[in-house]
Amino acid sequence: MHFYITGDTHGNFDRIEEFCQLNETTTDDVLIILGDAGINYWLDIRDWNVKNQIANMDITLFCVHGNHEGRPWESPSDYELFPWNGGLVYREEMYPNILFAKDGEIYHFNGYSAMAIGGAYSVDKYYRLSHGLQWFDTEQPDEAMKAFVEEQLERADWKVDIILSHTVPIEVEPVWAFIPGLDQSSVDKSTEKWLQTIYDRLEFSEWYAGHYHIENEDNGIRIMFEDYDEICTEE
Repeated sequence: MHFYITGDTHGNFDRIEEFCQLNETTTDDVLIILGDAGINYWLDIRDWNVKNQIANMDITLFCVHGNHEGRPWESPSDYELFPWNGGLVYREEMYPNILFAKDGEIYHFNGYSAMAIGGAYSVDKYYRLSHGLQWFDTEQPDEAMKAFVEEQLERADWKVDIILSHTVPIEVEPVWAFIPGLDQSSVDKSTEKWLQTIYDRLEFSEWYAGHYHIENEDNGIRIMFEDYDEICTEE
């Protein structure tokens, strides 16, 4: 079993298909998507097209929650919590190779512990609302989710090998990649500020994030987009 990782896909899985073919993957292999997979985007039957495409791919997707997609429980699909690699994931029986992380669950990948912490604020929120595009009021973790994450970290003595998030702690934001002309004072940074409190306290080895559509590494956090890597390799 291999654990691969990449950034946002936003409902376009052509590059993922190519990756699977090049690496001769199977559904025993896992590809982690660091948010905005875009699978639960329309929250209706239109999402079936991309799900059917993925169902025919030789890979299992493990998706962290992003900000441009609905939560699994918002979908009319029959998602259920399913035990997987030591934690719980959201899964549909019809699509067993499409898994969605539950924020705060600690998973075990080839002996390494990994926690998913999804969500972020959409800087294009008001553009989306004014142009009839999808926007999700559950895009950021709520207080109950944050409390669960912190409870889980307490149980783990604030030691987790790998963090899989969508956005990053506020002091690690790639400000050079921000959209030019966007008034940052209007952007809700509550998730990034909360992640900073975790970053400051947590003992971890690796931290991966997506969201910014860049590829960069700074202060122990790697932001990914269309690049790939393999993590948690068996010793």
